Amino acid sequence: MSYLPHTEADVKAMLEAIGVERVEDLFQDVPESVRFPELDLPAALSQMEVAWLLENMSDENLPGGKTAIFLGAGTYNHYIPPVVGHIIQRGEFLTAYTPYQPEVSQGTLQAIFEYQSMITQLTGMEVSNASHYDGATSLAEAAIMSYSHFRGKRSKLVLCSGIHPEYRDVVRTYMQGMDVEIVGDESCWVDMDKLVEHIDDNTAMVAVAYPNFFGEVDPIEKAIQAAHEHGALAVVVADPISLGLLKPPGWMGADIVVGEGQGLGIPMSFGGPFLGIFATREAYVRKMAGRLVGETKDKDGKTGYVLTLATREQHIRREKATSNICTNQGLMALSAAIYLSVMGKHGLRQVAELCYHKSHYAADEIAKLDGYKVFRDKPFVKEFVVECPLPVEEINAYLLENYSIIGGYDLSKRYPERERQMLIAVTEMNTRDEIDTLVRALAEVAE
Repeated sequence: MSYLPHTEADVKAMLEAIGVERVEDLFQDVPESVRFPELDLPAALSQMEVAWLLENMSDENLPGGKTAIFLGAGTYNHYIPPVVGHIIQRGEFLTAYTPYQPEVSQGTLQAIFEYQSMITQLTGMEVSNASHYDGATSLAEAAIMSYSHFRGKRSKLVLCSGIHPEYRDVVRTYMQGMDVEIVGDESCWVDMDKLVEHIDDNTAMVAVAYPNFFGEVDPIEKAIQAAHEHGALAVVVADPISLGLLKPPGWMGADIVVGEGQGLGIPMSFGGPFLGIFATREAYVRKMAGRLVGETKDKDGKTGYVLTLATREQHIRREKATSNICTNQGLMALSAAIYLSVMGKHGLRQVAELCYHKSHYAADEIAKLDGYKVFRDKPFVKEFVVECPLPVEEINAYLLENYSIIGGYDLSKRYPERERQMLIAVTEMNTRDEIDTLVRALAEVAE
């Protein structure tokens, strides 16, 4: 029976058993300069004092619910109905893990099935998995799936420059070590005609964003059609909230639809955990990573749910697995399922329409200001680009310091060519007063 040594004799016996004389000898492999650092630790505090300290530290934060947020660029401040948090905090959901004996977990399976059903309706696709870490990993899995579909015989991936830059980074990371050429994503401007020129008979995947990173709605059908003319798979990176207003990608012929599901009842939470949406055609289902739940009948004719497909290597032979990077995102998928069921198709459309009208009101008012230019060459739903008279970093500092407003995304951080351009997101959470205050503050900056 093992135990922890608690007397000097015990320690001595342990050291003799492993062949050293002193405890210090156990650390010989650690450089002497960092072996036994002297830590300048503060005096011990009671539990009550620690609570006070942490509360004072938290007061330094600016909670999202206490300020106007116009920052999007992939993570959005959407309303979350209280019922979402109430249900996901139930013990049977909050502590659940991947169902290795799935048919015992009928509640979990039904929740996943309902999520899949609503995602397929939203995207216009035939099957959906549940699910991935975030939108970036979903796109990366789509790239791997497309490459695998052609068994490596096609080695070109065409990524539209309108896809979130971090998504494109993740795709390049995933595809390291494969004989793959990634093209089409070098420009800071989105041009479907130029994108189509990259597509040829060696192309495995063509991926476009809908709307794109700059908030614009591009004519993606042109790229989808060109992909199919060359036998490639067409992938659409879609914003699920915008799909409450826009034509579903599946209706335009998309083979795979991926996206970030954070806006579907999941808080911003400093950047995660999020939800990677992945939907495809039934013809490609066996190449799809993740889990697929199906509905059936038991021997008594009662409705039951089964894990129809699980392509993780823990479930099947490793050589048959598609991807092991797919942990249990069931809680995030459940959040989205609750949100979608509560909102319904009419509620989701209303959210998208609110985003549309409020963002266009903001764009109209900002366009009236001297020194500002709003890019309106293409339609947009909830995000738009503004050219500013000063560096965006300075403007955002002014907004935060004087109005406690979190401004838009500084595009020059990622695109040096787009200096002094701000990507502004307006959602249903932004009131008219907040928008008017933003416009007034921007006018003050220009003066």
